[in-house]
Amino acid sequence: MSDTGQRVARAWARLHRLPGGRRVFARLLGWMVPYSGSIRPDILELEPGRALVALVERRALRNHFRSVHAIALANLGELATGLAMTLALPAGVRGIPIRIEIDYVKKARGRIIAEGRATPPPVIAEATDATATAELRDEADEIVARLTARWRLSPEPY
Repeated sequence: MSDTGQRVARAWARLHRLPGGRRVFARLLGWMVPYSGSIRPDILELEPGRALVALVERRALRNHFRSVHAIALANLGELATGLAMTLALPAGVRGIPIRIEIDYVKKARGRIIAEGRATPPPVIAEATDATATAELRDEADEIVARLTARWRLSPEPY
């Protein structure tokens, strides 16, 4: 697991079972990644290659159609794919998203849960691309959006 992935995994392991621990973890994550923190994510599950992240609709995240804004949904999906990818990266590898595509299926209202999935190659000797995906679902378990993130992965410099 990458250094960043190890730090995130250790913090999650320490905090998520404690009362209020998921909230503390989300705040720390928001401090590390301020823009992602703007949606006030709730990290529900976290493991290498998979992350389940939720947001609750609130006025600051709405558009003029009284649904969750498209970019708030993209932020949620990118966070879910980013956590999944970061925890799945092999040691000595770093990554950065270079392309994000999102398809909006229906208006998003209420609590939205994104399931991010990533499977990077087990060995990365030179810069290579890998894909992570997220499905965003509403409380009725209906898909509201699908996101694909392309990541550029490369060995960390010594």
